[in-house]
Amino acid sequence: MVVRPEGTPCWADAMFSDVEGAKTFYGEVLGWTFGDASSEYGNYTQAYANGKAVAAVVPPMPGQEGQSQWCLYFASPDAAVTAGKIRENGGEVLMEPMRVGDFGTMCLGREPGGAVFGVWQAGVHEGFEAPPEQPGAYCWAEFFTREPEKTDAFLPAVFPYTAKQLQDDAVDFRLFEIDGDMVLGRMKMTEEFPPEMPSYVNVYFTVDNCDDAVARATKLGGVLRFGPMDTPFGRFAAISDPQGASFSVIDVTTTAGDMPQTTDVS
Repeated sequence: MVVRPEGTPCWADAMFSDVEGAKTFYGEVLGWTFGDASSEYGNYTQAYANGKAVAAVVPPMPGQEGQSQWCLYFASPDAAVTAGKIRENGGEVLMEPMRVGDFGTMCLGREPGGAVFGVWQAGVHEGFEAPPEQPGAYCWAEFFTREPEKTDAFLPAVFPYTAKQLQDDAVDFRLFEIDGDMVLGRMKMTEEFPPEMPSYVNVYFTVDNCDDAVARATKLGGVLRFGPMDTPFGRFAAISDPQGASFSVIDVTTTAGDMPQTTDVS
């Protein structure tokens, strides 16, 4: 069994009131195919890219209906211990650690800046199967928050991160690393974001052509929020799907510009 380092993003899922609609949208935009719904686990349905598990969709539990959003899970060797760290460092545990058959143990938390995230202690389900460069696969994620100082203190206290701040007066952006590998970003939400929009974790999925993916998404009722834009990391765009879940698409083969300078702030 592959044991992911603690704090590594390892899985993503989203609740959709219209699961079939979500399957159609993401199938067209990201090329996903879907397994059978698991009635034993609330009709949890895994998504695949080229046969590799990349995410899941699920209908909301009673009382949890509302706007859809993606939830990113972080690897933990002990979900109960991580839940304790969440509490000790000013976060909330929204769902206590819960064993999911022999698949693993999950819990849900909210960091002090307001973004909701998951924790996954792997059993037989180890998480993402596809490499990040494969079209349709999870590639990257960023915490979007209006209170970066709270998020910046919380994340390295819960997970074994070191941090680097982007040297750019135009944007407040921080990178978190594990053993020198970049695993997560943190972006300060500016006044450009609607005031009613809560903090959230933005997940990126790889596509082979950003502009084509945006065209497919908007044709199916998605809303382009930002981009497409060229960066040293790839050409990306931010989208909301027809049910309101925000995500980004990125073509990592199309890059432009120099890698940004950073300052170690660990």
